[in-house]
Amino acid sequence: MKMSFRAKRLARQNQRLAQASKLNLVALMDIFTILVFFLMVNQSEVKVLQSNKDISLPRSVSEQLPTEQVMLTITANGILVQGKPVWQGDWQQDVSVWQPELATALTAELNYLSARAAPLTEAQQPTGRALTLLGDAATPYLVLRQLMAICAATEYRDLSLAVELTAAATAQTEAP
Repeated sequence: MKMSFRAKRLARQNQRLAQASKLNLVALMDIFTILVFFLMVNQSEVKVLQSNKDISLPRSVSEQLPTEQVMLTITANGILVQGKPVWQGDWQQDVSVWQPELATALTAELNYLSARAAPLTEAQQPTGRALTLLGDAATPYLVLRQLMAICAATEYRDLSLAVELTAAATAQTEAP
């Protein structure tokens, strides 16, 4: 029996569609290569510090980027050094209650970290080791002052306070 033009056309179409589709990997690899380079270039400009969700950093117009150094985190009820809990207590109590215990625990931890690190070079001797204080904006000044005094008593005298860059400061730095 003779096939009609329509039947022949449908047979050819079914034959063509029955073939497995081919995936063009060259275009896909080009896209991923461009994406990798884009992410690498943009990653180097932003520094993100590890922070707890319950800490809201103070806002500032500081444009200096943080460097890798020891992180001392001040929470509402304690102190963490490099994410390790060092002291738990209440800041609302009298300073004579929590200060001796805090000084002992923090000094021991900082001395342990400095013993594990390389010795200070001649250039580092005047400033000491670097340390970043990461504290909530509502942290009392008395607490910050006590912590900075404890850090300065050890080899950690190059102190930095972690802050959040304000939106007005970012808009000013982007404007030519």
